[in-house]
Amino acid sequence: MTLFDPRNHDLSTNHRRIHATTELVYNLVDFSAALLFVVGSVLFFSESTTYFGTWLFLIGSILFGMRPTIKLGREILYMREGIDPDQKSPNDARETPML
Repeated sequence: MTLFDPRNHDLSTNHRRIHATTELVYNLVDFSAALLFVVGSVLFFSESTTYFGTWLFLIGSILFGMRPTIKLGREILYMREGIDPDQKSPNDARETPML
């Protein structure tokens, strides 16, 4: 198993669960960061709310920085999970020979 191999998420049921969970977290973080940037941009239209808008930009930037961390964390979880040699992947191209 190599890091960032697109087939890693399909190695076992646990790998698929890890993939689904981290994709959900990734998308929530991504959506939240984008929302904070939009709200922060609107707050910059008024001098009285610029300070609060700056904080929203900072929080949004931190969330955008979390995105690659989530993906790397997922790959580490895949590695820790390992490969179960007895469980075939649904995408396994090998066919069992008929006897």
